[in-house]
Amino acid sequence: MPQTRIPTAAQCPAPAGASGPARGLRIRDVHAWAVSFPVPAEHSVRLGVGRAVKRDAVVVRVRTECGLIGYGESHHCRAHTTVAHFINTALADLLRGRDAGDTAGAWEHVYARQLVAMGLGTGCVVAYSGVDMALWDVRGKAAGLPLYRLLGGGGKPVPAYAGGVALGWQAPDALADEALRHVAAGYRAVKLRLGDTPARDLARVAAVRRAVGQDVAILADANTAYSLQDARTVMPGLDQLDVGWLEEPFAPQDTRAYATARAYGTVPFAAGENHYTRFEFARLVDEAVVAHLQPDLSKAGGITETLRIAALGSARRLPVHLHTSMTGLNMAASIHVLSALDNAGYFEADVSRGNRFRDEMVSEPFRLDEQGCVRPCEAPGIGVQVDEAFIQAHPPIEGPAYV
Repeated sequence: MPQTRIPTAAQCPAPAGASGPARGLRIRDVHAWAVSFPVPAEHSVRLGVGRAVKRDAVVVRVRTECGLIGYGESHHCRAHTTVAHFINTALADLLRGRDAGDTAGAWEHVYARQLVAMGLGTGCVVAYSGVDMALWDVRGKAAGLPLYRLLGGGGKPVPAYAGGVALGWQAPDALADEALRHVAAGYRAVKLRLGDTPARDLARVAAVRRAVGQDVAILADANTAYSLQDARTVMPGLDQLDVGWLEEPFAPQDTRAYATARAYGTVPFAAGENHYTRFEFARLVDEAVVAHLQPDLSKAGGITETLRIAALGSARRLPVHLHTSMTGLNMAASIHVLSALDNAGYFEADVSRGNRFRDEMVSEPFRLDEQGCVRPCEAPGIGVQVDEAFIQAHPPIEGPAYV
């Protein structure tokens, strides 16, 4: 991985007239790239949202006047070029000249000037999420501290499950074989993709349970594909197979379906990757239909907002298991945040084959230990190096990522 020399806070002179926390941290520019690579047939996985044919991502860079650089990731939301363009125009204009260390102030500035005034809602939240992550990366580098230290954490280990764009709609025996490979690699939990038909879903879960035994946790994700009747059919079987949670059986806004289906079994519901900001999570928490919260740092409003969401969960004793996005930036940042939370649950480890955003675009974002846990990077900020040459060599590919 090419090394980029980044100045330290001590090498950053204060802008003329600046003092206090703004010394050397005024934002000079914000830039986002939409990047893509095709998924070869041998690495393609079929899920409830379709068969993966390419990977898209949005990478954000924030540079201060003294040359400190922070990186973040905004979720592509199947519109990666649009998300990147919005960052490069509206958000860049809003943030240029502001103090990069004032993450809370920047969030409120964007919220007041763009989210409320212009009504762009989710699109703005997703785009800003990557900017916010990059600002926290700058803060860590300016302080010379890894992100988890900046957040008040001690670098505690975080249990990981094998997930990502993997463990999809295969034949039961093939899926069991894949799960066994991940268990052999050290994972103590795996997440299976449901949302096919109830019968086929249960056959896959049963095959994996037979293969891995009772000591490995099985989690399940239906990708919003279930009807109430599907849930009524599936949930008793998931209970018998000791599944740890059923993730997103219904559309994120359909809290009535979640409440109705609660009577169909005891397997708890998980949701959050398609919820945005503390305001949507407050409703999710208040209605008490979900037992596991899954915000995504690249979608829910960045690190700043996810900390607020985690606090909502902590007040109700709800664990937070961050949903991870496409690149090693999100994965590494997620481990930092989880390592600093009092109500942290699992880290979602992307175990998909051939994820070049994880393996080539950044330095190693995580490593599994013998206990099936991960720890945050120790370098300042998020702690991974970004290869901008890789980004330049992988321009956006238009069209759907899943077919």
